[in-house]
Amino acid sequence: MTLLAGRWSFSFPMAKLSDGMRVDILTIFPEIIKAVAGESILKRAQEKGALRLGVHDIRDFATDKHRSADDYPYGGGAGMVMKPDPVFECAESVMADEPANRPHIILATPQGRLLDQDVVRELAQRDWLLIICGRYEGVDERIREHLVDDEISIGDYILTGGELPALAILDAVTRLQPEVLGAEESAVEESFSEDGLLEYPHYTRPAEYRGWPVPETLLSGHHAEIARWRRRQSLKRTLERRPDLLERARLSPEDQRTLAELKEEHDAGN
Repeated sequence: MTLLAGRWSFSFPMAKLSDGMRVDILTIFPEIIKAVAGESILKRAQEKGALRLGVHDIRDFATDKHRSADDYPYGGGAGMVMKPDPVFECAESVMADEPANRPHIILATPQGRLLDQDVVRELAQRDWLLIICGRYEGVDERIREHLVDDEISIGDYILTGGELPALAILDAVTRLQPEVLGAEESAVEESFSEDGLLEYPHYTRPAEYRGWPVPETLLSGHHAEIARWRRRQSLKRTLERRPDLLERARLSPEDQRTLAELKEEHDAGN
């Protein structure tokens, strides 16, 4: 707990701004963020200094005795709208401890641009992100117009608040920070990685389970054959599940030939 502008705000231990990526999350439910951020890779990233995470309760910046962060919408209508003053004051309080820098401010909202791996890579290059978690029917439009730099959606569906999208953004950008993933956790060969294809299937011990064997190629020890098998499976899975990704994937002439074969096989089987 740290005292910011006369109000208490939870934050994980932070190093100097020059060390690791900084992310601050503004929410009315800080325990949701803290519960997830205190486990697994996010926890390790903070321990290594690769991630400096602050979680701040917007209600701490409300001015009434009920700590209200929302109110009825002007013009009528169902639901409540998050008020601008506690959100602005919370954000400004966070930014005040690094006045020479400004974070890239994100509003987690279904109206934003869709989060994909290209967006993740873009955000991961930033030194400092500040993510605002909306609630209720949304936020006062003045927050969008005068505070927010970016709006991010994690899909075309409605959630109860911005905490889960904020955690998705946090997890995705953190795992791309240097030294966050161990040798057993590769950020290179995985779905939506550098070439834009879905990842190939994975197998581990036992070599046979309930009569279902691991493909023989993977047991052969022939690295070139294994690489070809994996590439073919990646192309096959993308063709079957996300053919839209092939339009912008980086494909070699050999990949194009393999895709033509896979399409012929698919057409022959139908």
